[in-house]
Amino acid sequence: MAENVSWDAQGNWEANGGWGARDSTGKKLDLAHWQSRLDALRAEHHVPAASLAILMDGTVHELASGVLHRGTGVTATTDSVYQMGSIAKIYTATLIMRLVDAGQLDLDAPVVDVLPEFSVADPEATRTITTRQLLSHTSGLTCDFTYDSGRGDDCLAKYVEAAKDVALDCPPGTAISYSGIGYNVLGRIIEVVTGKVWDEALKDLLLTPLGLTHTMTLPEEALRFRAAMGHLGEAGQDPDPAPSWDLMPRSAGPYGRVIATAGDVARLARMHLDGGVAQDGTRVLSEETVALMQRRVVDSPDKWTVSADGWGLGWTLYDWNGVRGYGHDGASIGQYGYLRVVPSAGVAVALLTNGGGARELYAALYRELLAELAGVTMPEPFAPPAQPPTVDLAPLVGTYRREGVVITVTERDGAAHAVYEFVDGMKDFSEPLEIDLVPVTETVFAGTGVGAAFSQDYMPVVFSTLEDGTACVYIGMRCGPKVA
Repeated sequence: MAENVSWDAQGNWEANGGWGARDSTGKKLDLAHWQSRLDALRAEHHVPAASLAILMDGTVHELASGVLHRGTGVTATTDSVYQMGSIAKIYTATLIMRLVDAGQLDLDAPVVDVLPEFSVADPEATRTITTRQLLSHTSGLTCDFTYDSGRGDDCLAKYVEAAKDVALDCPPGTAISYSGIGYNVLGRIIEVVTGKVWDEALKDLLLTPLGLTHTMTLPEEALRFRAAMGHLGEAGQDPDPAPSWDLMPRSAGPYGRVIATAGDVARLARMHLDGGVAQDGTRVLSEETVALMQRRVVDSPDKWTVSADGWGLGWTLYDWNGVRGYGHDGASIGQYGYLRVVPSAGVAVALLTNGGGARELYAALYRELLAELAGVTMPEPFAPPAQPPTVDLAPLVGTYRREGVVITVTERDGAAHAVYEFVDGMKDFSEPLEIDLVPVTETVFAGTGVGAAFSQDYMPVVFSTLEDGTACVYIGMRCGPKVA
């Protein structure tokens, strides 16, 4: 006898008391199972709330679990919105590429051709930095420059002006160094080319064509929806609501503040999987441009902090034992997001959370999900070997500096140690971090004592050398050159 099957508006099916979805091959996506796993893993890792969206065979399936605010007990639903931190960079990159498609922007022209007021501490770099380098984090512009330029529509123009004298992490085009400044410059380029503030351009050129009705950029817009509150606390315990919902100024938008549901994130990914076409047939990007964004520009010395094997134009690139993927991570105050796309399987998974052991939840859930849906074997969590190698520490000892951070590496009784100190505009962010460094290889170390928000149990600390021979260290995908 045939099953009694019905479908809801989201493409879910109910049959003989079960619920799930089928892809084009007839394989069942067991949503009840994944809801159970989301609930269990969320509770195990003390994550107050999590929203999960799975894109499979062109259909977005959405799940939610937990509470948005432990103080109020408001439950998470699939239409709840979260701060996504650096996942915002994908939105800015996609918008930039729309302008390239339209012939309004040249990826390889100097930025000063579009923004004559743009400059950095190095005059030669000012003349040569390109939009392509900004997109791929190879401009040398640093990340941790915090400047509140106000709430006005001129906030990005003021930010770019204020960043003029900030030192580069490395010479342009020579290495990757994760850059927040670079993406704010991209946001300002969008404003100059379109004649609209970044927020408006994003809505008009991306959010509206894609039908992303639960995606926004400003806190007051989030008040229309069930908004997640970030939570902070000690590892292994239930966290408490953060002291503030958002600490970022308006100018952080292009690099760090897009607010959305997990489902809307998956719908953005669907456009990229579909060769630049929205679900209603609207062409948002050309097929060639979509492919270009996924093409490797630079390898990543640090392959663990955000699981990055390399970087394209906006996208983080992954290589899971020969299976290619792309995506992005993001974090704000107590909120963490993870997007992974596997083009060979037509699968995308977006997870948004609001605190606790979010990275452990992501690692456990995605390991199961991507294995079943896309044949992906994710790497084991970053950790030192049972028998760490013996390493000559003398070449690594010294002081490394980039804007906002000084890293001092010393040798203590034959073991490596680092002090990660916030300075300049970031001096009040945190007390200095004391990090023991356990060797993984001669240049890769596992840092202890920094908490699960960075990289599960251990933080990667990667020593490298720039093209000009300058020694450097990567922490958090940021390049810190050796200065002493």
